[in-house]
Amino acid sequence: MKMHRILAEAASTIAKSVFREHKVLDHELAAAFEENPKWGKRDRSFIAETVFEVARWRRALSFLVDSEETTALCAAQWVRMGYEIPDWWTYNGKSAEEIKAREAELAAQPRAVRESIPDWLDALGAAELGSAWDAELAALNQRAPVFLRVNTLRATRPEVIAWLESFHITATEVPGLPDALVLAPGKSLPKSLRLDGRVEIQDAGSQMIAPLVDPQPGERIIDACSGAGGKSLHLAALMKGEGRVFGMDIDPKKLGELERRAKRASAHKCVKAKEITKATTTDFAGVADRLLIDAPCSGLGTLKRQPDLKWRLKPAAIDRLRGIQAELLDQYTAMLKPGGRLVYATCSILPSENRAAIDKLLEKGGFTLISENPVSPAATGFDGFYAAALLKQESC
Repeated sequence: MKMHRILAEAASTIAKSVFREHKVLDHELAAAFEENPKWGKRDRSFIAETVFEVARWRRALSFLVDSEETTALCAAQWVRMGYEIPDWWTYNGKSAEEIKAREAELAAQPRAVRESIPDWLDALGAAELGSAWDAELAALNQRAPVFLRVNTLRATRPEVIAWLESFHITATEVPGLPDALVLAPGKSLPKSLRLDGRVEIQDAGSQMIAPLVDPQPGERIIDACSGAGGKSLHLAALMKGEGRVFGMDIDPKKLGELERRAKRASAHKCVKAKEITKATTTDFAGVADRLLIDAPCSGLGTLKRQPDLKWRLKPAAIDRLRGIQAELLDQYTAMLKPGGRLVYATCSILPSENRAAIDKLLEKGGFTLISENPVSPAATGFDGFYAAALLKQESC
């Protein structure tokens, strides 16, 4: 197969900005597509596959091509994709034939090289997960399918399947998750359908969090770290739109997006965006029947969707996040009524961000652990998540 020069250069430029400037791959890709509306579906697919796989397999590609230059990494990835490297693509590194020959040697390289992860992160994963780390890491290097959550305020799952089929999009049910659908590998959802409000793009693992909160119609629920509100909308749907979900965050832009999404989802009468300030925990003291703390975390459970994250993460950042998680569990739980239900969740697979945080809360007293649900990418094929449900004791 042959390549177009302008597309090859665009892919290399995006990859370079991700590695050298620590830009977020998704954002860089979206900006490039917006600036070049004449690129067709195949053009965008070529660029997206190149940059995602170069980010995913950076160290393995570096071994194959014997270079760390972005132009060389792209060349190695294109060889893997079955393309001929054109004469106009110049780089310092092994030839296409040598790259193919070195594939057989890759399996003998250290795990951090063959699975393409920084040495420090490989050591951390092994220390925290032991023998399970190999399988989890391999699962996190798989390409992620697109999961959808049916918005039951607007339609049933069979109705959504039929609706998508009318656009020649095949979606199948996900066993064990009553509102979840999955698209065929490599398929995506057009923007016009994403903005319709009948479905939300939400990983299957993420869809396990809101049901653990067990929200009931008429209750007051606080989603204390809502971001743009994926789980707030899920909570509203589970409540049948009856009651109040306070989607709280420190970022006004994310809350603005939550309000737009809530309106599309017909959840705007139930969901209320609220910017968190120093006074929030006092103003909302003892208000919530149920409280979800979807805490800021390393995001290691989402590496299959954002492989560039592993190159941006630093040990100090994870240490800082553990401190934030402890602080949220210490302060935000004041907003929960005695006898209320707390759900603590992360999209991390590290026990130090998950059960260890819960154990610290339990040591302080005032809460009883009801259940916990670690979601393993290796076992499920979903993103990695953790959630624990606790009961706030009546005397607190």
